Amino acid sequence: MAQSSIEWTEMTWNPTTGCSKISAGCKFCYAEVMTNRLQAMGLAKYADGFAIRTHPDTLTIPYSWKKPKVVFVNSMSDLFHPEVPLAFIQDVFRVMNENPKHIFQVLTKRAERLKEYSGLLTWTPNIWMGVSVENDKVADRIDYLRTTGAKTKFLSLEPLLGPLPNLNLTGIHWVIVGGESGRGNIRPMREEWALDLMGQCQRNGVPFFFKQWGGANKKAAGRTLMGKQYDQMPNHSTQ
Repeated sequence: MAQSSIEWTEMTWNPTTGCSKISAGCKFCYAEVMTNRLQAMGLAKYADGFAIRTHPDTLTIPYSWKKPKVVFVNSMSDLFHPEVPLAFIQDVFRVMNENPKHIFQVLTKRAERLKEYSGLLTWTPNIWMGVSVENDKVADRIDYLRTTGAKTKFLSLEPLLGPLPNLNLTGIHWVIVGGESGRGNIRPMREEWALDLMGQCQRNGVPFFFKQWGGANKKAAGRTLMGKQYDQMPNHSTQ
């Protein structure tokens, strides 16, 4: 558990760690970079590097939070990775079910597995389920998300690597947009892509959150779009 600098959440909770690349958005994975740093620092949780590992000892942590939290689940992994057992996913969901005062934000690129297991999970209103969509090649992840039992469904369009015109936002309750950040040959996000997505959200009444422009120095690049900051969030109860 740690306080988070991610603009759309308050803190992170990582019952699993590690992942593997499956699409273009994974190229400069921040979780992989951070894992390498934590491993070099000698943290036991990251001793095996970016290999998929489950951490049952972390499942008790949310019960200790006295005040309501907004929590990004598995910022260092993907809960629906094929190497994470269904039984452990169900354990994580049980913890979220039993802590209704907290909002848990779960994000995956493995939308097919999410759909496969959705009926085997209990979707209490405090679980916000999202999929990452970086370009139109993986837009079908949205359709898989739509079939799940999640009460609040969201999209993380980050890193946005191309235009996403004519998105079907039916049943979608929140959209996050952001450019790629980090060192190396960072792929830029065009302003017209972000503006088009903002317009689509406005026409469909979907809250729009502009996270960042990205780049080698994302703080310097800022997070305003046409001179304005967009921090809209879903207005859904956890009860």
